[in-house]
This record gives sequence, C-alpha cells and structure tokens, in this order.
Amino acid sequence: MAKLSMVIRNGVQGEAEAVLAFWREAAEGTDRRESADSVRRLIERDPEALLIAEVDGRMAGTLIAGWDGWRCHLYRLAVDPAHRRKGIARALLDAAEERFVRYGGMRADAMVLDDNVLAHPAWTSAGYARQPQWGRWVKHLPSAGS
Repeated sequence: MAKLSMVIRNGVQGEAEAVLAFWREAAEGTDRRESADSVRRLIERDPEALLIAEVDGRMAGTLIAGWDGWRCHLYRLAVDPAHRRKGIARALLDAAEERFVRYGGMRADAMVLDDNVLAHPAWTSAGYARQPQWGRWVKHLPSAGS
C-alpha cells in the first residue's frame, strides 16, 4: 500500500463552511444547530484547537483539541469514510496529544457517542478507555441575542 501524503494543520476562519459540511458527511451525531459561525468562534478563541488532516490537498479528517487551562478535551474526531483505516485518526490524536503535553496537560478526555460503535475500536487502539462511572450532564443554552 502506498504511503499517504498527509499533512496535519490548524483550521482557518475561511474554511468554516467546509469544515461544517465535512462533519455532516463524516461525523456521527453532528448537531444541526451548529453553524459556520460556531466554527469561526472556535478558531478565533483558540487558533490551534481545530486540527485538520489533509490528504493530497483535500480535507480527510478533523479533530478539535480543546485546552481550557485545566483539562484536555477531544471532540469531532471525523475521518472521510474513503480514508478510514489509513492512520489519519491516529495522526490527528498524536498531534492533539503533543499539543496537550506542551501545555502541561495530564489527561485527555474524548466525547464519543455510545452508539458510534465504529469509533470505539479506534479510540481503544489509541489507548483511550470508557469511564462508566461518569455521566455527561447537558443543558442547551439559548443563542446569543435571543
């Protein structure tokens, strides 16, 4: 098998629409309330948080590597179905973990849907384990200006 020509880089403001469209195709559970403005706000607040894997100049994977100064959070690990099982997810996770180590992070957590059974082996093989003793509590907030 030929080696992929892959680059991991940070997302930029001008591709917010493309990132959102990519998630709708490649990410399980994309919230339809998400918007390109949400992606732009993420990049504005933390320009290094959105990691994009490119293969031959095209978006093939994404990962949000959020660092809040205390914890390391991973969201939106998504790989184009045509490029899965080629090391893209692992490369994105490695880049995120390197970022977290630079900031002094000690533990990363990942948001993974219970029903997304295709993702579970990828997370397990990268060394992540589900924590059954924790539950996620969620409250949807009103949109700004409403």
